[in-house]
Amino acid sequence: METRTRRKQSCYTQTLTPLMEGPVDPEMQDEGNKKESSWEAIREWFRTQKGLSLSATNNNFSMSNYSNVPAAKRQDLRLLLGVLGCPLAPIPLPNHPTHHSRLKDIPIETSSAHYIIQQYLAAAGCLKQRCGGKNMYASGSVKMVCCETEISRGSGKGKSMVKSLGTRSEYMSGCFVVWQMKPEMWSLELVVGGNKVIAGSDGKTVWRHTSWLGTHAAKGPQRPLRRIIQGLDPKTTASLFEKAQCLGEKRIGDEDCFVLKVCADRAAVMERNEGPAEVMRHVLYGYFSQKSGLLIYLEDSHLTRVQTQGDNACGCAYWETTIGSSIGDYREVDGVLIAHQGRSIVTVFRFGELSMQHSRSRMEEFWGIDDVVFNVQGLSIDSFIPPADIFDP
Repeated sequence: METRTRRKQSCYTQTLTPLMEGPVDPEMQDEGNKKESSWEAIREWFRTQKGLSLSATNNNFSMSNYSNVPAAKRQDLRLLLGVLGCPLAPIPLPNHPTHHSRLKDIPIETSSAHYIIQQYLAAAGCLKQRCGGKNMYASGSVKMVCCETEISRGSGKGKSMVKSLGTRSEYMSGCFVVWQMKPEMWSLELVVGGNKVIAGSDGKTVWRHTSWLGTHAAKGPQRPLRRIIQGLDPKTTASLFEKAQCLGEKRIGDEDCFVLKVCADRAAVMERNEGPAEVMRHVLYGYFSQKSGLLIYLEDSHLTRVQTQGDNACGCAYWETTIGSSIGDYREVDGVLIAHQGRSIVTVFRFGELSMQHSRSRMEEFWGIDDVVFNVQGLSIDSFIPPADIFDP
C-alpha cells in the first residue's frame, strides 16, 4: 500500500511530456526531442499534401494511386486520431458556481445566457433529479474520413494557384467506451483502423496514450473531454457555459437557436504554450434550440501560432482548428435526455508563412451511442489512475 502511495505521489511531481492538441506523427521525431518537434510533424504532414498536389498537376497522379500508398494512409489515420480522437473542451470547469448579488449588475448578454442554460437543464431532465447519478458508462461507434485537402500557392504575379486533392480516403470505422466519475474524472478508449487511443483524467492530470506517440500529459488547467459535452453529460456542458454571453439567434438546419459564446481566459490559454507553439485563443459556441431547449450544435475554434525557421529568416505560421458538431437523436436514460447520434466536421487551416500560401484540410466523424449506464457498481477512483509508464523515471 505504501509503495502504491509513493507511485501516485510521483505522478504529480514528475515533469511529463506535453500533449499537443493537434495532429502529430512521432516517426519523424527523436525520442528525446518530441515536445520540440511536435509542430514540425504537423508541417511535415502538410508538406506531404503539397507533394501530392504537385504530382497531381505534373504527373497525372490519380487518387487511386494515392490510396495504394500505405504511409500516406497511415498519416491520414493518425491525423484523424490526433484531432478527433480525444479533443478536450476549450475551458476548464469552474471551481465554484458564479453568484450575482444584484440582477441590475448583470449584463443582459450574461443574464440571457444564464436563462438559456437553465432552460437547457430543465429540458434535459437535470433539474428534477441529480442528473444521472454518481458515475456513467457509455459505448458507441465512429466512422472517420479525411475528406479533402486544399493547397494554395502564390504565382509571383499577384495570382494564386489552388489545388484540391478531393476525397482521398475511405471511411474508417471504429468503436469507443467512456467512463466518467464526477465531472473531472474520466477515461476513454477508442479504436479505429487497428489503432488505439487511450486517454483519461484522475482529476489532476489529463493524459493520452497512443502506440506511436507514447504517453503524454496535457498542459494547463484541467479540462473535460469534448465527447462528454457532446450530449452525454448535460450538467457538465451547462457548467462550461456558466460565464457565457448570448450572441443572439441563428438558424441551424430547421431549428431556430440561441447562440452562446464562452472564451478561455488568457492566463489559462498561456499555460498551454509549449516550445515554438503559442496558443492564441480557444473559443466555444453552443447552439440551443428555441423549440426544445436542447443543445443541437457545438463549435470550438482553436488558434495556435508556431515559430518557424527558414533558410534565411525566422517567421511564424498560424494553425486554426475548428470542430463543428451536430448533436441529435436525444433519448431518455434514467430520466435524463442523452444525445445518441452526431456528426463532427473539422477544418485544419494553416496560413501566415507566406502571404499567398495556405493549406486547408477537412475531416469528418460520424458517431453513435449504443449504450449508456448510470451508477455503475464497482467503479471507483482507482479506475482512473494514469498508466504505469507515467510513473516510470
